[in-house]
Amino acid sequence: MKFGRSERGKPPVEPVTLKILVAGGFGVGKTTMVGAVSEIRPLRTEELLTEAGRPVDDISGVEDKHTTTVAMDFGRITLREDLVLYLFGTPGQERFWFMWDELTEGALGAVVLADTRRLEDCFAAVDYFERRSIPFVVGVNCFEGADRYPADAVRQALDLDEGVPLVLCDARDRESVKDVLIAVVEHAMEFTANRRQAVST
Repeated sequence: MKFGRSERGKPPVEPVTLKILVAGGFGVGKTTMVGAVSEIRPLRTEELLTEAGRPVDDISGVEDKHTTTVAMDFGRITLREDLVLYLFGTPGQERFWFMWDELTEGALGAVVLADTRRLEDCFAAVDYFERRSIPFVVGVNCFEGADRYPADAVRQALDLDEGVPLVLCDARDRESVKDVLIAVVEHAMEFTANRRQAVST
C-alpha cells in the first residue's frame, strides 16, 4: 500500500467525525465506559481523591473509588472507514461543571450514565441536556451487587420524557457500550429530523 493512497488506488476517505458526551454523576462509570470501547488508549485526566476533597466528594455507595476525573476523558472508535466517533467523558462533580459548556460544543448527543444506587446524581445531567435541547439517552450501568429495577421504574423515577431512550448496560463491556452509542446516534438522527419537520410546518 502506497502512502496516502488506499489499496484500491483511490484517494483516502476523509471521515465524518461525530462527537458524543458521556455524562452523569460522580463514580457512575464514565471513565470505564470510554475506556471499554475506545480503539486508542484513552486520554484520562484523573487525580487521586484526597482528604481535602471529602467535604465535597460524596463517595457513599462508591467507597472503593480512589480517583476522579478533573477535566475529561477522551476516546475514539471507528464505526466505518468514513465515520469516526469521538467520546468525551465529562467530570461528575459539581465544581467541574463549568467545563460542560465547552465539551458540549458541536456534540451530536450524549449518554447520561445512571447508577440505581445513586440515581439522584444523574438528575443534573438530565436537566442540563433537556434545557439545551441536546438529544441524549440514559444508560443504566448495572453494577455488581446493585439492585436491579425494570426500565420503566427507572424511567419513572427520573421523570424522563417518553421520547428519551433508556437502556440497561455494563460500562465495562465493549459490546454493551457499543449498543448504547448506537442508541445515541439513532436517537440524535430522529431528534434532528423531528425538529426540522417542526420548523418546516
